[in-house]
Amino acid sequence: MSAVPAPDTGPDAAAVWHHGDPLGEQRAAIDEAVLVDRSQRAVITLTGGDRNTWLHSISTQHVSDPADGTVTENLSLDGQGRVEDHWIQTELGGVTYLDTESWRGEPLTAYLRRMVFWSDVVVEPADLAVLSLLGPRLADPAVLEALGVASLPAEMTAVAFPDGGFLRRMAGRGIELDLVVPRTAIASWRDLLVAAGVRPAGVWAYEAHRVTALRARLGVDTDERTIPHEVGWIGTAVHLDKGCYRGQETVARVHNLGKPPRMLVLLHLDGSGDRPVTGDPILAGGRAVGRLGTVVDHVDEGPIALALLKRSLPADTELTTGGESTVAAVIDADSMPPPDATGAGRLAVEQLRGGAR
Repeated sequence: MSAVPAPDTGPDAAAVWHHGDPLGEQRAAIDEAVLVDRSQRAVITLTGGDRNTWLHSISTQHVSDPADGTVTENLSLDGQGRVEDHWIQTELGGVTYLDTESWRGEPLTAYLRRMVFWSDVVVEPADLAVLSLLGPRLADPAVLEALGVASLPAEMTAVAFPDGGFLRRMAGRGIELDLVVPRTAIASWRDLLVAAGVRPAGVWAYEAHRVTALRARLGVDTDERTIPHEVGWIGTAVHLDKGCYRGQETVARVHNLGKPPRMLVLLHLDGSGDRPVTGDPILAGGRAVGRLGTVVDHVDEGPIALALLKRSLPADTELTTGGESTVAAVIDADSMPPPDATGAGRLAVEQLRGGAR
């Protein structure tokens, strides 16, 4: 089937949106195995003896001495603790690979180069592409043979390919793999995997998978005010027991003393009219209470979206969103964050106040 390009107005304008059967591709991603070309992502390499300790000092994750094959998420924050960059980081063969959104490739490269100073670090854009694989049949012998591995790697680990690039496994529900390979090898990898029974799918299928997994996407589900606590990046991309980095004071303060002002949730949308779009305000009783993120039609769930909402909102709050056309929205109660436990700092303050009475 012919490839249908992603909408020009979205973050995947250079990618294939679907191959003529978007819901069938989603079903295959759930029940079988699919290949999604995400080569619009930007890949950066770091080399040099100081790269790990240097990156550890300017990012949120603990990456001072990662084992070979380690995969993690990482962030760069501004001085107020707001997210500027998010990337997937892979340590392999003496090279640190970072892959991020296409529109952040050049700014992130420029920022990292500005921060090198006297360290032994070389920052370079890489001519590598990200191809993602989803589905339970990725563990089938034919697929493993095509990938050249005896078994799938453990979650959040990577293995190198003899001819360049690597295979990594992401964490989460089901099996999700990424091939990070030379761009010149995209077609050959696609042919090899299709011959092994893996179905080509567009980024629509990947986005539907990501939204149901409640995984935020930089610049789509985040805005200029987003802090890591709001979108589930504490723990996955932010290590709470490491030294100082830009924005660390906000991370520690919110973790110990306060609660994040917003929460990332899944919304179910009324599908009878036009779809709302990313960035549309979310209203409760006519008042703005949040911002709409990724909007996608899911094969099982229908129209759904990620949203940043005021943390104090109850799950049964009646919501609307959309631009000129109003669309009703309902919070998926299972997507609500758990009740906040009292942080150590807040507990100490409360104990002091109690003792002063």
